[in-house]
Amino acid sequence: MSSVSTSTVSITASVDEVRAVLFDIASYPSWSTSFKSVTVLASDGQGRPTQVSMSVDAGALKDKPTLNYDWSAYPDRLDFSLEDADLLTQMSGGYIVKDNGDETEVTFELTVALSMPVPDIMRTKAEKSTIDLALKQLKEKLEN
Repeated sequence: MSSVSTSTVSITASVDEVRAVLFDIASYPSWSTSFKSVTVLASDGQGRPTQVSMSVDAGALKDKPTLNYDWSAYPDRLDFSLEDADLLTQMSGGYIVKDNGDETEVTFELTVALSMPVPDIMRTKAEKSTIDLALKQLKEKLEN
C-alpha cells in the first residue's frame, strides 16, 4: 500500500470562491495544465460529478483514468478514487478546504500506484510535484 503524499496552500480568496473553482471538476483543463480533458460520466441529484473520465499528462505520467468522486464530506472535503485506468492501479485522494477568514487553506492528498514497477522515491516525487503544481495553478487562477 502506498503512502499518502500531501501539500497545503493558502489562497487569498473566499472559501466560496475556492470551492467554486476546485469543485468544478469539468473545468479543470481551463486552469490546470495536467488535465487535457475531463468528461463527466455521472452526477448526483445536485448535479455534482460522481464519475469522471479524464486525460492526464502529469510529466512522466500520462493516463486516462476514470475517477469516482465522494461528496459525503462536502463542503469541507471532496474525495476521489480510481475506477479504471491504463497504467494506474490506484489513484485516491482528496481536497480539504478550510476557511481561515481572509484566506482559504486547501490541502491536496494523493496516493498513486502504477501497473509497472517504479521505485517508491520516484513515485513519491511524482506525486508531490503533481500536487504542488495543481495547488500552485489553483492559487494563480483564484488570485489573478
